[in-house]
Amino acid sequence: MTATTTSTTSTSASDLSSQLAQAAQSIISGATNSSMDVNSLVQALVTAKTAGQATSISNQLSSDNTELSAIGKIKSALSSLDDALSGFLDGSALAQMQATTSGSGITATTTKNAVAGNYSVSISQLATTSTAISGAITAPLSGDKLQIKVGATGSMTIDVAGNESLSSLASAINNASTNPGVTATVITSGTNQYLSLTSTQTGANTGISVTSLTAGTNAALYTSGGMTATDGVDASLSINNIPITSSTNTITNALTGVTLDISGVTGASATSPVTQNLSVSVNTAASATAINKFVTAYNSYVTTASGLSSFNSSSSTAGPLLGDAMTNGITNGLAALVSGGIKGGDGTVYSLSAIGLDLQPDGTISVDSTKLQTALNSNSSAVSAIFNQVNGIGAKLDTFMSSYTQTSGIIDQRTSMLNTDISNLQDQSTNLTNYQDTLTAQYNAKFSALNTLMSQMANNTQYLTQLFGGKDSAGTLASNK
Repeated sequence: MTATTTSTTSTSASDLSSQLAQAAQSIISGATNSSMDVNSLVQALVTAKTAGQATSISNQLSSDNTELSAIGKIKSALSSLDDALSGFLDGSALAQMQATTSGSGITATTTKNAVAGNYSVSISQLATTSTAISGAITAPLSGDKLQIKVGATGSMTIDVAGNESLSSLASAINNASTNPGVTATVITSGTNQYLSLTSTQTGANTGISVTSLTAGTNAALYTSGGMTATDGVDASLSINNIPITSSTNTITNALTGVTLDISGVTGASATSPVTQNLSVSVNTAASATAINKFVTAYNSYVTTASGLSSFNSSSSTAGPLLGDAMTNGITNGLAALVSGGIKGGDGTVYSLSAIGLDLQPDGTISVDSTKLQTALNSNSSAVSAIFNQVNGIGAKLDTFMSSYTQTSGIIDQRTSMLNTDISNLQDQSTNLTNYQDTLTAQYNAKFSALNTLMSQMANNTQYLTQLFGGKDSAGTLASNK
């Protein structure tokens, strides 16, 4: 939030006293000749009367805005930490699996539901699309109404205009809103043209047929006439010698949590299948990445809070949240949870140091990567216990932070109070500016009138001197004249 402060011209007490003394002397001596600097005198008086309040408002605005910014940084650091913990809260951080194959052509992806294991995958046939190619067409088409079917249920009807070109028909098929899943193209060979239809899906249930609903004469387009149809086939494979068929080359339901894509396999046949080994295992690298992300976010909060709440002896400056009860409460609460142990299901109490996460004197956590990887590989029970979804470190930290970071939580309430105070101070600043304007107008009026009176007095003095004489001057009415 940008603070609006009142700008005033600073005039020292000695300068003000000097100007007032000069003005008083001018009045006493009558020697001003209307030369008094009214603007400077008014400005000095207004500043003297309002400078203290203006400085107080400005300083408080600056303090509130600095504190508001600091609290925003605290909340941002906590939000980042909460984001880093999300994978531990839903269990995905430690349940990431990976799948590898022994050759090329087969790719596998996993979800957290995948089960570790080794499998032999043998591909004997890929799923293919269905095709239908018309007979040669050498002349424009005659009027007709065609019905195109794909598989057992999909169909469309399309009108053929007299003298319509094959390209126009292909375009009409492709753009029809009722297209059942077929792509039409035109193949040209010399003076002959052929309509080629291909199913958009693979599998045995995608066969294409074309019939005329009006006993048309475009026989080359009909399945019963010159059109040659080739039905697609299902993919055929086995996993650990268990036969599997699939209408697509992406197999999603053969292995729990594993999706196989066999579309890259070449040369597979029933007599010469392509066989590869598939290995499904825990992705410990992904787990390590998630844990390191948590540590980085936690350390970021610690360093942020420390910088905002410490005293710099070199510059003798204090952080905006030095001694702040809320910040100290958050920092101490997080530290207590991180340093405390987590009780596993078997009653064993595990600490972060057991898996290579060591607390440092400055409150941060250091990661022993080797020890962490060893724990992930051979002591997964400790890792699982520490980061379990019920009472693990992630769950505990999330519960603790939520009272601060949630909508209308402690931090939002603190922020709201500061914004209210800033708004009130800005109103005070506006009122003070208006008061300064009023004072300036009043003083200008008074001193302008005084200046006019002084000018008149100076003129009267000169006139009397001319009549009666004065120092080093003989008046016209003087007795020695």
